Amino acid sequence: MTNGLTVGNGHLLTGGIDTVELAEQYGTPLYVMDEDMIRQACREFKTSIDECYGRGMVCYATKAFCCKEMCRIMNDEGIGLDTVSGGEIYTALSAGFPAERIVFTSNNKKDEEIAFAIDNGVGRITCDNIEELYRISDIAVKKGRTVRVMLRLKPGVEAHTFEAVMTGQIDSKFGFAIETGEALKAAKKVAVLPGIDLAGVHCHIGSQIHDIAPFEKAAEVMFEFIAKLRDEGITIKDLSLGGGFGIKYTDKDVPVPYGDYMKRVSARVRECCDRFGLEMPFIMIEPGRSIAAPAGITLYTVGSRKTIPGIRTYIGIDGGMPDNPRYALYKSEYTAVVANKADEPKSETVTIAGRTCESGDLIGENMPLQHAEAGDIVAILATGAYNYSMASHYNRVPNAAVVMVRDGKSRVVVRRETFEDMCVNDL
Repeated sequence: MTNGLTVGNGHLLTGGIDTVELAEQYGTPLYVMDEDMIRQACREFKTSIDECYGRGMVCYATKAFCCKEMCRIMNDEGIGLDTVSGGEIYTALSAGFPAERIVFTSNNKKDEEIAFAIDNGVGRITCDNIEELYRISDIAVKKGRTVRVMLRLKPGVEAHTFEAVMTGQIDSKFGFAIETGEALKAAKKVAVLPGIDLAGVHCHIGSQIHDIAPFEKAAEVMFEFIAKLRDEGITIKDLSLGGGFGIKYTDKDVPVPYGDYMKRVSARVRECCDRFGLEMPFIMIEPGRSIAAPAGITLYTVGSRKTIPGIRTYIGIDGGMPDNPRYALYKSEYTAVVANKADEPKSETVTIAGRTCESGDLIGENMPLQHAEAGDIVAILATGAYNYSMASHYNRVPNAAVVMVRDGKSRVVVRRETFEDMCVNDL
């Protein structure tokens, strides 16, 4: 097993705890997060940035998985937060997270979100478009504040990943394009607008990337732009190189060790600083999936087995698209295990089907699995990111609970929704 998972007495264990017992205790569907794995990933990222750059900050991308306890863990580990909504900022502040270590990044912020971030002293606001620059300036001036702004740039680098999660190429809804002159125009505008201070620049080229070269190229493009700004009399102090580091969902995925990424990219950064005569900026990175995803699994109870001779076998579970929409969205592949038969060979290939009234509600097709029958517990691995955070109430299905495991103990960090919870805003 991988991702901190082991097998004991024939059952799948996570964090040393029997997943079948967790399913019995808390019910299913159930998200389970290994806290030690989360903390270890944070420490690896933090150590690598300290060793490779000397000064910088790891900012956990809260869109991957956000709840109060996750924000508390990030605070314990000295990690910053990269947030994308007022709701994520509110969650962090409610958990006692220091506002100065929060970055607010999104592509279409509402005025009330900008005002909320400014009122609460959020450390940096990353700006995505020219209209937003004017709005941040206007709100800051009305409040008598000066806001540290970073410009989100499109470096024109295409990473080899799924099209829907590519963000660094010129044809993207995110950021200012460098190659068209749009980014330079925005930087010059910041220099004259009141209430805002150009603290830095930011890029993010995509997600689930298993190659270091695109990150190296993006860093080089960003430094070329920083040098151009320097020649225009504009000094950049902060540089965020984003996230997007790939993880292992199936045996086909071969992720790059975090330390290897940092060593190669930091070498390119230092080479660029020497080439352009620039001081080393304050470096930020924004891992999200790579911190949360490997630490999480989702447990389901099998309700039915349906074999269509010569076509396929469906394994029906008590969750699906509402708690994990990634297969429906991206055809994302996962590894599955029958938790109560974890020591048995995977003897068949099945389609794991969700419970909603939607033909596309699948967790995966052609998935190797132990023989599964009604009552078995199925675990889907590496679901700590973009599962709970993308959950919906489709078919009026309540959101699942989230449990953290550590030191042989488990605790609920997000309680299971009830039918009443779903109706609380109905009039």
